[in-house]
Amino acid sequence: MARKETYRSKYNSKLVDDETPVKQERRERIPVNPVLQLPYAEGKVLLIDKLLHWTSFDIVRKLRSILQIKKIGHAGTLDPLATGLLIVCTGKFTKKINEYMAKEKEYTGHFTLGAVTPTFDLESEPEQFKDYAGLTQDLIKSTTQQFTGAIQQLPPIYSAIKKDGVALYELARKGVDVKLEPRSVTIHSFEIIAICLPVVAFKVVCSTGTYIRSLANDFGKALGCGAYLSSLRRTRIGEFEVNNSIDLDELEKQLSGKNTQVI
Repeated sequence: MARKETYRSKYNSKLVDDETPVKQERRERIPVNPVLQLPYAEGKVLLIDKLLHWTSFDIVRKLRSILQIKKIGHAGTLDPLATGLLIVCTGKFTKKINEYMAKEKEYTGHFTLGAVTPTFDLESEPEQFKDYAGLTQDLIKSTTQQFTGAIQQLPPIYSAIKKDGVALYELARKGVDVKLEPRSVTIHSFEIIAICLPVVAFKVVCSTGTYIRSLANDFGKALGCGAYLSSLRRTRIGEFEVNNSIDLDELEKQLSGKNTQVI
């Protein structure tokens, strides 16, 4: 079962969030104004602020329904528990997906100290609790220096990276002992912006291929108490910023001719 499917089963059984997911009734598809639809069919880059609990493919599927076009894809997956910038390309701009994926990323979020999780985030339960009371602000902030610049990073075992053609999460769930190979990534900046133990808020600017979940786990090891990623928001990809993202409901209204604002 895929990682996002496992997430879905947890979410639907209320293991991820205290709120019961509300199943929305299927709405009748609103016909798209073909004049307004044409630029999207030919090719556009859309900046989407992905909501919590949505998968990246949920966004693509929603846009396919809104735009009523098939040639569409996203440039870089965000996990269901992450929010923030997702670049979606349509038409001829789908050829630029790899180019956009290669751009540096900026993230903000929170690490929770004093425990670890198998997935390095809240898709699994915290375990191996340790005392963090002796940590000082100076120690926490100075430890970031170990993880700046060009570093070697082990990806999470629960990830979509493939080993001999099989995704690591599939091997992990079968109990297969997999030897992970470190990957070269670059952390351009790693800043602790607030501390309220056991939670620390951070901002990271990094190269493509960086796992913030792995950074959380490695950061906890360096501090000696463990840590896991408890929230994540992608705020920038290259020159594209989440503050310039569009609203999906407004886009749907515009394409139906109910809103004259051009997005």
